[in-house]
Amino acid sequence: MKVGVIGASGFVGGELLRLLVTHPQVEISMVTSRQKSGEYVHRVHPSLKNFVTLSFEDMNLDKLVNSCDIVFVSVPHGKSNKIVNEIFKSGIKIVDLSADFRLKNPDDYIKWYGWEHPYPDLLTKSTYGVPEIHREEIKKAQLVSCPGCMAVTSLLALKPLIENDLIDNDHIIVDSKIGSSGAGGKANAGTHHAMRYGVIRPYKPAKHRHTGEIEQELSLLSNSTIHVSMTPHAVNMVRGILTTNHVFLKKPLNEIDLWKIYRNAYKNEFFIRLIRDKNGFYKFPDPKFVIGSNFCDIGFDLDEDNKRVVSLSASDNLMKGAAGSAIQNMNVMCGYDEMMGLKFTPITPV
Repeated sequence: MKVGVIGASGFVGGELLRLLVTHPQVEISMVTSRQKSGEYVHRVHPSLKNFVTLSFEDMNLDKLVNSCDIVFVSVPHGKSNKIVNEIFKSGIKIVDLSADFRLKNPDDYIKWYGWEHPYPDLLTKSTYGVPEIHREEIKKAQLVSCPGCMAVTSLLALKPLIENDLIDNDHIIVDSKIGSSGAGGKANAGTHHAMRYGVIRPYKPAKHRHTGEIEQELSLLSNSTIHVSMTPHAVNMVRGILTTNHVFLKKPLNEIDLWKIYRNAYKNEFFIRLIRDKNGFYKFPDPKFVIGSNFCDIGFDLDEDNKRVVSLSASDNLMKGAAGSAIQNMNVMCGYDEMMGLKFTPITPV
């Protein structure tokens, strides 16, 4: 299958190319970057030397439509929607990695992103790209919108508790820690090494935009309106996310009950690993042990005194949180084995 990547010079674009060059069903036909047009791909992504001989090009819709069967759009939020709208008219399959088609209610873009969506009708034609939740819809979709990295990591931890109606839906707290690559490849005063190294920095402690996705998807799972309290922190690592999700039980449960609930929810999901070990150093999910992979590791602990479940999840924000999810979605859309191009172990140590 011939594939195009729009906006391929950033961290996520580079990760997409890293996965695509070894995918057995893919030929990369077109790679675009407005800022790096004319440069060899390997000059921007040195790890791809000898894997990609292409140069970045300017965006050319006619060439894209005529040379690609599926297109990945990896451009900043607010800039993707116009591109996707034009490509969608051609009938080509699209995997969008921005936030521009994640939310179903146009009013939510005003609330969470501060702008009015220019193509509200297209929101109804987009499928939220988490196969563990929307696999059947993704199979039939022309446009799939990949989730936000912190959103998907939290959602996968909370999904079994919500769909089994076990928790107080009015009090859900998501505490997320994310590495520096989550800020993208463009530097600013807070991301250069002297200011970014060694931090545990809360940012957007309330009303972070990924909250909208989490609320949307949990509300669909529960068939009721759910509000989530989310706070992210920038921490001293390059890749990886750890979410600590605090929820409160409606009725008492024991550890065996929780094990059964999580195992039943994810028994057929290769990319979900349940991590809860009573022995050793690695008792709970840790982003260090998912780096470079498409896994989301999930675990829990039980606080009986307060009827609280601490549901923990770890992922690589550039993989399950972005490019890995994009490839997984492509596989589902095109009828390939869902693990194709993604079945490899994390890199340890990093």
